[in-house]
Amino acid sequence: MKIIARGLRTFGSFWWDFLIGDSPAIFVAVLAIVGAALLLRGHSTVAVVVLPLMAIATLLGTVLAARSKR
Repeated sequence: MKIIARGLRTFGSFWWDFLIGDSPAIFVAVLAIVGAALLLRGHSTVAVVVLPLMAIATLLGTVLAARSKR
């Protein structure tokens, strides 16, 4: 039983590090962008504008946050 628990904990730890990594904010932003893409799937004109703006805002936000920590 201990081997299974350790294996599950290791598996969960891998996925946490892979998805969340150093910045949970990026993970949340990616979820928001994917959610917006799903909501805008019928409105391609709006999606062409909104989704890249969301991605750019995420990149700028993370860069500015990293610069302020430095």
